[in-house]
Amino acid sequence: MKRRLIRLCSCLLAALLLAGCSGAGAGTGANTPSGSALLDPENPTNITIWHYYNGAQQAAFDQLVEEFNRTVGREAGVYVDAHSQGNVSDLETSVLAAFHKEVGSSEPPDIFSSYADTAYTIEQMGVLVDLEDYMSQEELAEYVDSFLEEGRIGAEGELRIFPTAKSSEIFMMSKTDWEPFAAATGASLDDLATLEGVARTAQAYYEWTDAQTPDVPNDGRAFYGRDAMANLFIIGARQLGEELFQVEGDQVTLHVDQAVMKKIWDTYYVPFVKGYFDANGRFRSDDVTTGDLIAYTGATTSANYFPSTVETSAGSREIDYLVLPAPIFEGGERYAVQQGAGMVVTKSTPAREYASVLFLEWFTRAENNLLFSCTSGYMPVKKDAFSKEAMDKVIADNSLEINPKTYDTMSICFDMMEDAALYTNKAFDKGAAARKVLEYNLSDKAAADRAAVEEQLAQGADLETAAAPYVDDAAFQSWFQDFKAALEQSVAG
Repeated sequence: MKRRLIRLCSCLLAALLLAGCSGAGAGTGANTPSGSALLDPENPTNITIWHYYNGAQQAAFDQLVEEFNRTVGREAGVYVDAHSQGNVSDLETSVLAAFHKEVGSSEPPDIFSSYADTAYTIEQMGVLVDLEDYMSQEELAEYVDSFLEEGRIGAEGELRIFPTAKSSEIFMMSKTDWEPFAAATGASLDDLATLEGVARTAQAYYEWTDAQTPDVPNDGRAFYGRDAMANLFIIGARQLGEELFQVEGDQVTLHVDQAVMKKIWDTYYVPFVKGYFDANGRFRSDDVTTGDLIAYTGATTSANYFPSTVETSAGSREIDYLVLPAPIFEGGERYAVQQGAGMVVTKSTPAREYASVLFLEWFTRAENNLLFSCTSGYMPVKKDAFSKEAMDKVIADNSLEINPKTYDTMSICFDMMEDAALYTNKAFDKGAAARKVLEYNLSDKAAADRAAVEEQLAQGADLETAAAPYVDDAAFQSWFQDFKAALEQSVAG
């Protein structure tokens, strides 16, 4: 409380020093009742934003920035200058260079997009604004609770990350390739509700495609892949009653449960080594494009990249699509992945900080946030926007032409959230290093061991014989001990 009062007094003192300035009411910042006095429409406060949006997402964001500058920003005395820094990795590099004042780096932006792990690192420098200094509890209560909780990364639970756009995971599949397989084998979409069902279906698809060329053994095709292996570990453990990273304050405790890891091994590694799963391109939507897969689990934002045409050596062909909820473990609790960067505000001057929060509050108003969602595939962040009905209203009111894949994905997402809880682990020191272990440890092993199995197949071995040394219990125990040690080492630094 003392810290907030000191900061509030600083803002009010700045307002007094700027007496004579005028501006429109912000609608933001019950904790700074004179906030609008910090702004002057005749001498606008310029703020910069760095983000990682590209393509349609960047176009949608830029359009909203332009609208803000033309309306609320012009009236209040705020001008927003937004810049894409490339991809997420490029943005992180630019942000860290700016705060470390590296030679050739730019000045830090007023606002930048950030995942929790990156924001946590920068939080240690003491350069991020506590957003509760500028927003009332009534205003904060309008946001989805779990989105706000993810942003509380300060040592005392300060809100450092403003939720602006979130995503989850969905299951996407080529309907064109599924239908003949389902008709021939009796496979059901209901089978795809669980990870175990996906693994069984993938085996059936491999065997069905292999049987189409009886004179060529072991040429079955892979059915499924997934993006973001780290999510499989984190959300899979949560579904099975464990929290992989239990964070209290600045301390993290690992819960690497062997039974949970065996479930992941059986439903990802084993099918991969046997050729039922695959991963070749940067993203699994790339593998659908090349015909290497027909289905995958990926971010809701990946829907825009799901191909309409498959390109193979045999030529190109058009495909239709299906969107389904992301599968969970059999008997598991209904937890869904919560992901997507928020935005953080850099400490600067009371006027620039207030102007930054003013823009973010405007951007996350239901209609504005849903306009962005309908193009980007991100979920809106306020409770009154988090429904299919709200989305349909914005589409109708604005005569929007929305990509059908994005619309179906968002609809599935809203339906999923009716009986599933969103989850992400809290940020902690060395969290990025730990996530890299989850992302690459098992997936790299699966790819290498699949290559070894393929060598055996080429020499005439049958699939079960070739795969046996890699998928037995001894192989699992060996991997589990190595994996657990690698994760412990990553957290210990």
